[in-house]
Amino acid sequence: MVVPELRPWRAARPHVVRVAGAVRPRLARAARAAGPRLTRLARATAPQLTRGPKTWQYTAGAATAGLALAAGVVTAAGPWDSTGQRTAERDRAVALEHTGGADHGGGSAGPGAAAGKPRPAPSAASVLTALAGASGTAPGGVRAAPRGEALAGLLGPLLDDPALGTRRGAAVVDLTTGKRLYGRGAGTALTPASTTKIATAVAALSALGPDHRLTTRTALEGDTGELVLVGGGDPTLTARPDAAGLASLRTLAERTATGLKKRGVTKVTLSYDTTLYAGAEMHPIGVNENLAPVTALMADEGRTDDSTSGPAPRAADPAADAARAFAGFLGDHGVTASAPGPSKATDRAATLATVSSPPLSALVERMLTNSDNDLAEALARHTAVATGQRADFDGVSTAVTARLKGLGLPVRGAVFHDGSGLDRTDRITADLLTALLAEAADPARPELRPVLTGLPVAGFTGTLSGRYADGAAGLVRAKTGTLTGVNTLAGTVVTPDGRLLAFAFLTSDTSDAQAAQTALDHAATVLVS
Repeated sequence: MVVPELRPWRAARPHVVRVAGAVRPRLARAARAAGPRLTRLARATAPQLTRGPKTWQYTAGAATAGLALAAGVVTAAGPWDSTGQRTAERDRAVALEHTGGADHGGGSAGPGAAAGKPRPAPSAASVLTALAGASGTAPGGVRAAPRGEALAGLLGPLLDDPALGTRRGAAVVDLTTGKRLYGRGAGTALTPASTTKIATAVAALSALGPDHRLTTRTALEGDTGELVLVGGGDPTLTARPDAAGLASLRTLAERTATGLKKRGVTKVTLSYDTTLYAGAEMHPIGVNENLAPVTALMADEGRTDDSTSGPAPRAADPAADAARAFAGFLGDHGVTASAPGPSKATDRAATLATVSSPPLSALVERMLTNSDNDLAEALARHTAVATGQRADFDGVSTAVTARLKGLGLPVRGAVFHDGSGLDRTDRITADLLTALLAEAADPARPELRPVLTGLPVAGFTGTLSGRYADGAAGLVRAKTGTLTGVNTLAGTVVTPDGRLLAFAFLTSDTSDAQAAQTALDHAATVLVS
C-alpha cells in the first residue's frame, strides 16, 4: 500500500533517476577526493579520539552516508564543500560531540553513554544508487526494500519488548517509492517528546526558507535619544569573546558605539525591546534547566555557565541579563549607558547596527543534533510570525499545524502546544513523523534538506553520540525523544542493499528509560542488519 500523502514520490521517481544519473560521475570523483581528506581529519583529531583505532572508520561511514544523501537526493541545496557533503555535517561528525542522553522530563542528564569501544561499522551501499532504482533490482544489483511481511517478522518481537511500555506506534517507509513497509499503531497519536522538533523544523523551513537569518539590532530614538536593544528572537546570540560564527553581542556593541560617536553621542539611556514575541515567557513545564524563559532577547540561551548544549542553569530574566551585558560592552567602547529597562522601539527610531544569526538551515541542524529546546521554541515562534499568527504558545500551535497541513501531510490527531516537545500534551503519529522525513527527502523540496542532515548520527553526534556502540553506529540517523515515561526515535537508515528508509517509533508508559532506549536502538538496528 502507498500512504496517500507520499504518492508524490512515485511521480518523482523518473526525476530522481535523472538526477542520480547526472550526479553519479561527480559523486565518484568526490569520493576519491574525500579519501585523503578523511585521512587527514582522522590524523588531526587523533589526540581527542577515545574509541580506539577504528574510530575514523565510523566517522568515514557516517560521512559517506551523508555525502551520498546530499549529492544523490538533491544537488541544489547547500552549502557544500568540495566533496559534495554538507560542511556543517562533516564538521560535526569529526567533532564527536557527547551531548546526548538528556531526560527532558526530569531536567537532568539521563543514562550515561554505552560502555565499551565500538566495532567497525558495516559499509552501506551508496544511497544514490538505491534511489536510482524504482522497484525490483536496480542498476548495480541493488534489491528492492524488504517486504512488509519480512519487516513485521523482524520488528514485531522487538516492539513487543515490555520495556517499551503499554502504548506504542511504529512506521517504516521506503523513501525511494513512498511505500509504507511496516505499520503498527501508525495512526495513533502519542506523546512525541523531542521528535516534535522534526515537525518544528519542517514548518520553520517551509515558512521562512533555509537562508533566513534572525537579526538583533539597536535603534536610536531621535526625539528622546533613547537607545533600544531590539530582540530578534535569536537564542544563539552570544556574549562570549569567541562568537564561533554566531551573532555577537560584543560586535553589536562595537558597531553601535561607532554609530553613536559619529553622532557625537557618548552617553545614552538604554532600553530593551522583547515585543517580537507575545504571551507568557514561561513554558508550561515551569522553571527547568532544559529551557530558558521564551523571550525575543537573550544571550547564549540564558545559560549561566559555559555550556553550549544540554541541561544547564538558566537566567530568570534572560532579556535583562543580555541588556546589562550589552551596556558593559558599550562601556568598553567609550559609551556610558544607563541601567537598562524594558521598552519598545518606535517606527521613527533609526537603526544603528545589526548582527545576524547563521542561516536557518544551520540553526535547524543545530536544533536537531543537540535537541536544542530554546532554539526549537524560537523557530516555532518565528513560524507563527511569518504566517501572521500571534507569537505565543497558542499561535505556535496554529501556525505549525497549518504549515504541515498545507504541505499535504497527515496531521490528523496531531497536537502541538510548543516547538520543543517538552509539553506532555503534544501528540504526533508515527505516520506523520515518517511523512515529515519523506517530505524532507523529496527532490522537489531542497529547502527542507537540513531536516535530514541535522539528524544525530548514531554513535557520533548530538543525542546519539553515546548510543549504538555496536551494530549500527554511523548508519542510523535519528532524532531522539525522552520524557519521563516516554521514549521515541525517528529518522533514517541505509539498508545493506542501499535503500534509504524512514522510521518512527513512539512509546509511552515506559518505566525504565535506559531499557526503553536500548529496545528502540535494537529496533532501528534491525533495519540495517
